[in-house]
Amino acid sequence: MSQSEDRRVKYTKLFLKESLIDLLEEKNIGSITIKELCEKADVNRGTFYKHYADQYALLKSIEDEYVEKVMQDINYTNRIQDEIYPLAYDILVFIKENEKISRILLHDRVGNAFPKRIIGLVYDRMLSFIAYETTIDLARIQLISSFTLNGCIGAIQNWFDSNFILTTEEVADMITLLVTSSLDLTAIKA
Repeated sequence: MSQSEDRRVKYTKLFLKESLIDLLEEKNIGSITIKELCEKADVNRGTFYKHYADQYALLKSIEDEYVEKVMQDINYTNRIQDEIYPLAYDILVFIKENEKISRILLHDRVGNAFPKRIIGLVYDRMLSFIAYETTIDLARIQLISSFTLNGCIGAIQNWFDSNFILTTEEVADMITLLVTSSLDLTAIKA
């Protein structure tokens, strides 16, 4: 009995997530009501509230799954500078293979919390890498890291907006060039 309940809960959550994703293609997260979400998923409001506090909690659940999949699917490395191209390529492949959800999560309709969260995942690793490799002060390291990571997110958003006019390889090459240029700390005077 509990196994079928688990399966029903999984399906309910799946329908709610898919319904939210569909609605996010049309409108901002703040404009989506629980009523319309439940109607689209064909579940009652009580069932929704049994699993989520509001549409933002449901969105956070979708984001958590996405981040977990990204981290599982890419060969994440500690050697950032030596492995930028494979890391960028793996992330871009994942994004393109999951285009619908990627486009939504990186779009303004859900706010800017998710891109900042993605940046945060890489930011600490980048900071520790740069700090280990150089004697530049922390303020400059933070500035370089922030500039680089925000630029990468912007490049990926632009790639979406252009409907993938460049190949995955070309974008990975450009991101690698941008990141390695930013990490070339010899040009910065401390």
